[in-house]
Amino acid sequence: MTDTPLWSPSKEQVESTVLFGFMQALGAKAGVVFDDYQSLWRWSVEHSEAFWDFAWDFCGIIGDRGQTILEKGPEGMFGARFFPDSRVNYAENLLQGADDSLAIVFRDETGRECTLSRQDLYDAVSRWQQALVAAGVGEGDRVAAYMPNMPETIIAALAASSLGAVWASASPDFGAQGLIDRFGQIEPTVLIAVDGYYYNGKIVDCLDKVRDVQPALKGLKKTVIVPFAGSVSGIKVLENAVWAEDFIGAYTAQEITYNRVAFHHPLFIMFSSGTTGVPKCIVHGHGGTLIQHLKEHQLQCDIKPGDKVFYFTTCGWMMWNWLVSALASRATLLLFDGSPFYPNGSVLWDYTSRHGCSLFGTSAKYIDALKTHGIAPGKAYDLSALRTVTSTGSPLVHESFDYVYRDIKADVHLASISGGTDIVSCFMLGNPVSPVWRGEIQGAGLGMSLDVLDDDGKSIPQGSGELVCTRPFPCMPVMFWNDPDGARYHGAYFEKFDGIWCHGDWVEKTAHGGFIIYGRSDATLNPGGVRIGTAEIYRQVEQVEAVQESIAVGQDWDGDVRVILFVILKKGWELDDNLIKEIKTKIRNGASPRHVPAKIIQISDIPRTKSGKITELAVRDVIHGRKIKNVEALANPECLELYRDLQELKAG
Repeated sequence: MTDTPLWSPSKEQVESTVLFGFMQALGAKAGVVFDDYQSLWRWSVEHSEAFWDFAWDFCGIIGDRGQTILEKGPEGMFGARFFPDSRVNYAENLLQGADDSLAIVFRDETGRECTLSRQDLYDAVSRWQQALVAAGVGEGDRVAAYMPNMPETIIAALAASSLGAVWASASPDFGAQGLIDRFGQIEPTVLIAVDGYYYNGKIVDCLDKVRDVQPALKGLKKTVIVPFAGSVSGIKVLENAVWAEDFIGAYTAQEITYNRVAFHHPLFIMFSSGTTGVPKCIVHGHGGTLIQHLKEHQLQCDIKPGDKVFYFTTCGWMMWNWLVSALASRATLLLFDGSPFYPNGSVLWDYTSRHGCSLFGTSAKYIDALKTHGIAPGKAYDLSALRTVTSTGSPLVHESFDYVYRDIKADVHLASISGGTDIVSCFMLGNPVSPVWRGEIQGAGLGMSLDVLDDDGKSIPQGSGELVCTRPFPCMPVMFWNDPDGARYHGAYFEKFDGIWCHGDWVEKTAHGGFIIYGRSDATLNPGGVRIGTAEIYRQVEQVEAVQESIAVGQDWDGDVRVILFVILKKGWELDDNLIKEIKTKIRNGASPRHVPAKIIQISDIPRTKSGKITELAVRDVIHGRKIKNVEALANPECLELYRDLQELKAG
C-alpha cells in the first residue's frame, strides 16, 4: 500500500461523470449531501429499496415498475425478489431508439470489419424473432448458441429475449462433451451454431462437433448454422439444419412486438466453469440483469450515449452478456473475435484506437502478457478517447497497475472488477470519482452490501477473510435449472453463513475502503493452518525475470499441507538452484516465510478454463491422484498429464 494514489480524477473529470449527476439528483430527492463515493455506497445499502427505485428512473428503464420494490424471502436474502409485480423486457430496453447511430462494429482475426446501425440491428432482430417463432420458440423455451463474439450472436440473443425465451451460449472452442454437459441440461428448442472460426491464423471447423451434440439435445426442433469461416464437412452432416440466411430469408423487418415478462422471468442461463463436476446452470432474470448492468455501465464505468465499448471476451464468459447490455445506454459495441496476439500483440489496440474506444475491457492475464512482452500501446497508438480500462477474470497484481499507467495511459480510470457468473455482474468494481490505489479494487458496487468475515462469521474492519453480501440485490440468480426445491442454489451460497451470501472469494479489506482478492476460498493454501491466497504468491513470482507464469497448490504432506509452486520459464532459462533460491527469496521478502513453497517445479503448461482462468483445483486433484470430474471445462486438459505422478512430489 502506498500513500499516493496512482490516479485521481480532476474536479472537471468528476463533474462530467454520470455518477456525479446521479449523486446530485439522488441527494436532492433524499435530502442528503453525498461527500464522496463511500457515503453514497453506505446510503445505497442502508436504503436499498429507495436506491434501486431511483436507479430505475435515472437509468431510463422501459417497463411497468409496479408498486412493490422488494419482497423479502423466507430467509431474508434467499428467495427475496425485487420489483415482484413489474413487467419488463430486456431486448426492448436495448433496442430503443432505432436510428442511424452506430450500434456495433465487428472485426475478425483476418482484419475484416462490418458495422451495424441501431436501425440495422433492430431490423435484423425483427427478422430473427419471426423466424424463431416459426421454428416453435415461445416464452420460456431455450435457445442455445455455439457462436463466436459476432453480430449474429447478439441479434439472435435479442430476438430470443424479445419473445421471453431463454438464451444460453458457449464459445466455439468447447468440445462436444462440454456442450452436451451444458446444453443437454437445458433442452433447447433451437440450436444456433457457427460453421467454423478463426484462431491464431487457423480455421477451426465446428460442424462435426455440432453433429455429435445434436442427438443429446432432447426436444431440439431446429439447428441454424451461421456461415463465418467455412466448414470442411458442410451442413449436410447435420440433422434438420438450415443456413441462417435461409432461416430468416422469408421475413422482412417489421415493428417488433416485445413480450414484457416478470422482473424475475428467465433471460440468461449461465454455466459455472464445471471444474468440480457437471456445470451448474445459473438462471438470471430480465429485470435484475438489466438494472444491474445499467447501474454498472452508467454509474460505475461512466458509459454515455455514443461511447465505444470494447471487451475482449468469448460468448462463454459472462462479460459477453455484460458487454451486450451496453446497448441499453446507447453505446456502440466494439466486437472482436480471434486471438489477441495474432498476428501480433498490438492487434486489439490497432482496432480499438482506430474506432476511438472509450472503455477497453480485458482480463488481468492479458495485461500481464502485454507487460511480459514489453508491449506499450500508449506509445504506438492514439488513445485520446480512452477514459476507462477494466480488468477482470483474476486478480490484477500491483505491478500490472504500474504497467497500465506507464505503458497504456497515465490519465485513465483503471478499474479492476470482480463478481462473476453467479451474479452476471460485479460485486466490487471501480467508480470514476474516486482515486485508484495500487493493487486495489476501488470498492463495493452501489447497492451491494459487501462485508468480509472471519471463519466465525464476524465482520473484519480491515484484513483478510471471506467475501459476503449481507442484503438482497436485484441480480441474484432467479434459480438453478433443474433445482425445483432450490436446494442446490441454497447450498451454493447460503450454507456457510446463516442467511447471507458467501461468494467463495478470499479477500482483504483495505484502509482505503477498497479490496484485494487473493483467490478462491477453496483454492487457498493452509500450511500450518494459516490461510494464504495464491494471488499473494503469484504477485511475487511474476516479478522474477525468468518466470513467465506460475500456479501454486497445496499438497497434503506429513499431516499438514505444503505449498507446491509450478513455474513456466521464459525461453533460455532453466530452473537451477540459483533461480530456485531467487524465487524463494522474492516470495519470503515480498510476502512472508509462510508463503515460501516447499517445492518449485518447472512445467511447460498450466491448465485453464475456457475463459482463461488458471485452475488450481484441477492441479491439486491430479497431484493427489483424484479424478478430475469435468475435463471438458478446461481449454487445455491434456496438460494435466504433466502434473501426474511427479517424482519430486513423492519426497520430502
